[in-house]
Amino acid sequence: MASDGHNDLISAQVSGSGLPFHPNPPVAEGVNPKNPKQSKNKKQSKENAEGARSATKFPANSENGAKDTPLPDFIVNRNQLFDELKRQHDREIVEKEHPVIDVVLDLGIDRNGSQRPAMPVAAKAWESTPGSFLKHVDKDISNDVVVAKVDGKELWDLDRPLEKACRVSYLPFTSPEGRNVFWHSSAHVLGEAAECQYDCLLSHGPPVEQGFFYDMAIAGGQVVKESDWAPLETKASKFFKEKQSFDRLHVSLPDLKKMFGYSKYKMYYIENLLPPEGSTVYRCGSLVDLCLGPHIQNTSKIKAFQIMKNSSCYFRGDKDDDSLQRIYGVAFPDKKQMAEHKKYLEEAAKRDHRRIGIEQELFFFDDVSPGSAFLLPHGTRIFNALQKLLRSEYQKRGYSEVQSPNMYDSDLWKRSGHWQHYSEDMFVLDVEKKKWALKPMNCPGHCIMFGHRERSYRELPLRMADFGVLHRNEASGALNGMTRVRKFQQDDTHIFCTQDQITEEIEDLFDFLKCIYGLFGFPFRLKLSTRPEKFLGDIQTWDIAESKLKDALNSFTASGGGQWELNEGDGAFYGPKIDITISDALRRDWQCATIQLDFQLPQNFNLEYMTSDVAAKQKATSTAETPSDDTAGGLKTLGPGRARPVMIHRAIIGSFERFMAILTEHFAGKWPFWISPRQILVIPVMPAVNDYVVKVQEVFKTQKMYVDIDLSGNTMQKKIRTGQLQQYNFIFVVGAQEKDTRSVNIRNRDDQETQAKGELVPLDEAVTKLKSLKKQRRLMNAI
Repeated sequence: MASDGHNDLISAQVSGSGLPFHPNPPVAEGVNPKNPKQSKNKKQSKENAEGARSATKFPANSENGAKDTPLPDFIVNRNQLFDELKRQHDREIVEKEHPVIDVVLDLGIDRNGSQRPAMPVAAKAWESTPGSFLKHVDKDISNDVVVAKVDGKELWDLDRPLEKACRVSYLPFTSPEGRNVFWHSSAHVLGEAAECQYDCLLSHGPPVEQGFFYDMAIAGGQVVKESDWAPLETKASKFFKEKQSFDRLHVSLPDLKKMFGYSKYKMYYIENLLPPEGSTVYRCGSLVDLCLGPHIQNTSKIKAFQIMKNSSCYFRGDKDDDSLQRIYGVAFPDKKQMAEHKKYLEEAAKRDHRRIGIEQELFFFDDVSPGSAFLLPHGTRIFNALQKLLRSEYQKRGYSEVQSPNMYDSDLWKRSGHWQHYSEDMFVLDVEKKKWALKPMNCPGHCIMFGHRERSYRELPLRMADFGVLHRNEASGALNGMTRVRKFQQDDTHIFCTQDQITEEIEDLFDFLKCIYGLFGFPFRLKLSTRPEKFLGDIQTWDIAESKLKDALNSFTASGGGQWELNEGDGAFYGPKIDITISDALRRDWQCATIQLDFQLPQNFNLEYMTSDVAAKQKATSTAETPSDDTAGGLKTLGPGRARPVMIHRAIIGSFERFMAILTEHFAGKWPFWISPRQILVIPVMPAVNDYVVKVQEVFKTQKMYVDIDLSGNTMQKKIRTGQLQQYNFIFVVGAQEKDTRSVNIRNRDDQETQAKGELVPLDEAVTKLKSLKKQRRLMNAI
């Protein structure tokens, strides 16, 4: 299965952050690093007294300004339990031993692109915090820090004490992880304001691509109105000035049930998603919420905050569950960034593929088939151009295109393992008293195709390409134009090869990426995800595979392909993978391509091939060549001279629908000539030359170009303006002179100097130049 990022499973694990819970949540809690045993209790007593007062009141607006209004009992009781548990926890931390530990600060890259030297610092376990070291760091670094990272793996609150020797790095807001933490913390502030305003029951509030949201149930079925936004923003602004800290606490499962017993939504998460040892909660002002964190140090870091929209949603995305209110917001560490964000949103709205798709008559959606695009003729032209591009590369690169069934017996999905892990996201049918499912991916079918006859090592690598239609049962609330759909097609390919061929195949795929993405002007980044905690197969096989991927990545870097990132422990359970992220014209990141090694499916389907080795040599090398068959009972044992292939899942553009959406917004509807659905428009100056207009159209149609003519009764200027709005690459305006000289007057969409009166070009020359422009697939609209 080649995943393109558009149809990945939506995580059902939720909390204040979208809670994919930590399997072993740390139980340590932060303390003041300055003389914890002498001054902590006094300071803590003062903080607890202030917390107790704030636990019973919250600020509310009145005509004369702010006033204190009593909090509802469920919030008071919840917060009092938090305070009690926090005091107990802090006493335990004070009594712990605080041994000296070795901590090294990794300060990243300086403005000149050079690595800053590592900085060892004096530290104590359960006392020193990442934030306490910032006084030793230049302000140009410390001022931008949002959160810390320990040993390059775990995000860590700046005020959370370290527990052992480690390496600490710092992340600014401009980093993806830092931005997510900042927006996650801002979501908590929104949740606090919502509780104060509505006495509501909060569900969850994660960061998202352009900010954050919070879901809530308001008594009496009340809905959020736009007139509520300003009071919510006023409350949030007050919380920022109060410099509210984010206090972390690990809480046992029984105490979590006491703390959040008032809310069926929180109880659902507690009873269904949390491990037996409990999880963490965070307090910010009057809000205490289930959350893994981490968070920013305090609310004063938030300098700009705005609510963007509100809507209704279903709890857990289930239309049969409760209807909730969702409020979206965005926040930044300075007001300048907020202003830039608003400009960005304006430009993004102009480029929205859903708007351009309607204006250019590319596609539409209808409730008769939610999540399935109706591709109109002009949209289909783009689809076909992309498919033609890929087919031309397949022929050069030794791919074989295949077609596989759309529907399979459930026994196939059980054998592949998808039925156990993916059936809820499949469209399941009852046919002749058996369960069937529309295919959401091609990989099991390709395994059947590989295994249907004897295979030899001489056939490897075998590269199967499939443009087949796929269906995934996405939640209705997750559908989003062409970027997330239920019916789609992918440039899905599976490569069956030996382990010795992995590196070369991956290097060839990198070249394929450069070829395709380069045509559209997409820079891209590579990230290697390695063996997760739960994996299938043996460690030796994983180590060999990861080593081969690293070799290919290093070779790519050495050839000028850019640095790659390591994402330890985030590989698929069946093999390591490389995720590829592209950046569009608005510098937004999209994951379209993926390269995944898979040892499991070849085992599940007992795939094998004849090797060139003699029996004795095969026995000596079979362990290194293939995953151990002991990992899956009941599998066919490989005999002498037999080996298991490695399977590489790969997609370059991912789903055509999603890639078309990305291209639409990347080019803002101004398509390069070779992929444009409207390449040429021919307009007559007068009716007397209409016959020449038709001849010009025929000439270019013969060259397989999309050329339209406008013989309507509209004025010439209106015809030209209509063609410009429809984003034709070239508009030919022809009159008596052009007819007599067999030429055309060319107006280039992207060249303003040609708009008043274009260049007069002989017809045969125009054909030659446009054929060259199309064949070379150039980005620039120039001849």
